[in-house]
Amino acid sequence: MAETNSANSGKKLVRVDISSDTVCPWCFVGKKNLDKAVAASQDKYNFEIKWHPYQLDPNAPKEGTDKKEYYRKKFGSRSEGLGARMSEVFRNVGLEYSISGLTGNTLDSHRLIYFAGQQGLDKQHDLVEELNLGYFTQGKYIGDQKFLLESAAKFGIEGAEEFLKDPNNGLKEVAEEIKTYSSNINGVPHYVINGNQKLSGGQPPEVFLKAFEAATS
Repeated sequence: MAETNSANSGKKLVRVDISSDTVCPWCFVGKKNLDKAVAASQDKYNFEIKWHPYQLDPNAPKEGTDKKEYYRKKFGSRSEGLGARMSEVFRNVGLEYSISGLTGNTLDSHRLIYFAGQQGLDKQHDLVEELNLGYFTQGKYIGDQKFLLESAAKFGIEGAEEFLKDPNNGLKEVAEEIKTYSSNINGVPHYVINGNQKLSGGQPPEVFLKAFEAATS
């Protein structure tokens, strides 16, 4: 779904650059709706979807912290209401939102997503889905290398363990991508479609469909 060949199909090419963080629930909701829009318009377009890093909290602890406690500290009395709201939003895209487990630093996940992209945008797209499913619905910790490597293995991403083992691998590339794609935005998810249409937030499928049309007209 993330990468198709338009050279011989006669279809227009839609390139989607996404700035996202792996602990951002609206980023996952946006992905699910983007996927619906892509599936609904594959007869008209070929797609090239690429994920770029963004860190909502670059100083979050690498060892992780209890998710419920983190949200209580961050949002105070609003935390329960926000959790209920996200549960409703996730149900609308066919998922059960879980606030169990740990949250923390997302740098290793972004390093892995970058690495997956070097082996194919389809693998990268599938990995993002798996990481989000684990973190948001199964209580997996996004900074747990075992979880990251198990996710990579599901899609045949070769050399992931060796790559992640060295904490310097991918640091330069992630920093460059943040500078190029994410330094001038105020939040995520953020989408740039064919370089000329920009969207923010967990948009519904119909908004993506209109953006595809505008970007290719």
